[in-house]
Amino acid sequence: MKLELAPLSIQAFDYHLPESSIALHPSPSRDASRLLVSQNGQISHHHFYDILDVLPKNSLLVFNNTRVIPARIHLQKSTGATIELFLLKPLASQIATQLTMESQHEVEWECLVGNKKRWKDGEILRHELLIGDEEIQLALHWIDREKNWVKITWNSTHLFAEILNAFGQIPLPPYLGRDLDEEDQERYQTIFSKELGAVAAPTASLHFTQALLDQIPTKGHQSTFITLHVGAGTFLPVKEENVANHPMHREQLIFSIPMMEAILKHEGPIVPVGTTALRALESLYWSGVYLLEEREIPSEGFVLAKEFAYLPRAESYSVKESLEKVIAYLQGHGQDQWIAETELLIMPGYTLHLCDALITNFHQPKSTLLVLVAALIGDHWKEVYAEAQEQGYRFLSYGDTSLLFKQ
Repeated sequence: MKLELAPLSIQAFDYHLPESSIALHPSPSRDASRLLVSQNGQISHHHFYDILDVLPKNSLLVFNNTRVIPARIHLQKSTGATIELFLLKPLASQIATQLTMESQHEVEWECLVGNKKRWKDGEILRHELLIGDEEIQLALHWIDREKNWVKITWNSTHLFAEILNAFGQIPLPPYLGRDLDEEDQERYQTIFSKELGAVAAPTASLHFTQALLDQIPTKGHQSTFITLHVGAGTFLPVKEENVANHPMHREQLIFSIPMMEAILKHEGPIVPVGTTALRALESLYWSGVYLLEEREIPSEGFVLAKEFAYLPRAESYSVKESLEKVIAYLQGHGQDQWIAETELLIMPGYTLHLCDALITNFHQPKSTLLVLVAALIGDHWKEVYAEAQEQGYRFLSYGDTSLLFKQ
């Protein structure tokens, strides 16, 4: 596939981000963070506890209910060398990651491997851990050293989620430059996190409290939950001069039929909470287009290529046509969830189908997340970010947030 787009320079998405603007720790309370609202080129300032009052009437808030797993593992060899594994995603991509977390005895994952040169091909790494009074023996084997595919086996019936909780660590964003502390165990998860599988939090949702969630219907809004397991690639800077050439990371998304039906029935604005929710929604739309174009679903699972949305087409499809096609496909195959992987790249020139406004934090320079924001509000992002810096907003994962209306 070939992108049908004019070159887009990553230099257009650069700005100066001083270290003093980066939030190293969360605000004292989730909803006490600041909220910048941008609508029709006008900027106003609020606190996050005002969010339900500044949303348009009858908004549908779409939350990502993924839960961050303790994906960072440190293993020490008898030689004293330390091998670090960062779990990226299970090799069985057609199976929901949260089900892989319920596996017993063995799992297979793609990883980042630190100090890889000290872990030779054919060598087995062993580790002992205690869960309660039970001593468990773990063994880690290479499946494919070149591809960083690793098999983890253990001699008990404990679920992999339990194994990982016993010796893994929650991975904080690399730009925080600090170790995990006790506060992070709670604050780097959303209060509605449920489906295990992310290696980074959907940070726009970190601002929501239970009180705010409870007020959604009383304030005249609605909500629904989707799952997109956020991958480590979300932190990768764009190194290609042309944004379109950036190798987009894959992330697994999961939609239930009731969730898709909720979108179809909704008649007000759709407001994804975070770039991950937006990316998932747009990927769902293109999944339906893929089916409408009568393309074949591979046996190993469907992957939405980053170029797919930009292919020239003689016919366009509505959101209704697209989602109804996905639902019909699932029902025809006796399935209740759409599970896929997405590489979708959202950048200026892209037409948003399932987003009227976006709740999102302030992102790194030259990142795909900032490029996504520019697809939503155009060059106005520069004014928004300059205003946020001038007003002392805190940036990145633990920082303040914004409500940006589509231009």
